[in-house]
Amino acid sequence: QVPLVESGGGLVQAGGSLRLSCAASGRTFGSYTMGWFRQAPGKEREFVAAISRSGITTYYADSVKGRFTISRDNAKNTLYLQMNSLKPEDTAVYYCAADSRPYDSSWCTYRCNYWGQGTQVRVSS
Repeated sequence: QVPLVESGGGLVQAGGSLRLSCAASGRTFGSYTMGWFRQAPGKEREFVAAISRSGITTYYADSVKGRFTISRDNAKNTLYLQMNSLKPEDTAVYYCAADSRPYDSSWCTYRCNYWGQGTQVRVSS
């Protein structure tokens, strides 16, 4: 199993930065494609970023490309999301996800091995 626990959320002004972390337990972290999703009030959950098992390949939603950076440390069983130049529209609960399948356009959209409990990010204007 790979229970996931997010941290690092909070309140930040527009233009600021936050770094989210997702700590995974178990010894199989490196076997999972990892990613981040977010859900704003009244909206559906949406894909933010994903990273391959090795960490070599990354994928981003167009809305965050150039501002957010996903990374992972397989030795520490931890996933990260560095968020820069934050905008009010980035306000959402951010969820960490893990799935054994390689990334594709529907990754974790319909099913996903594991989800974290979420961490709130609020960006004030």
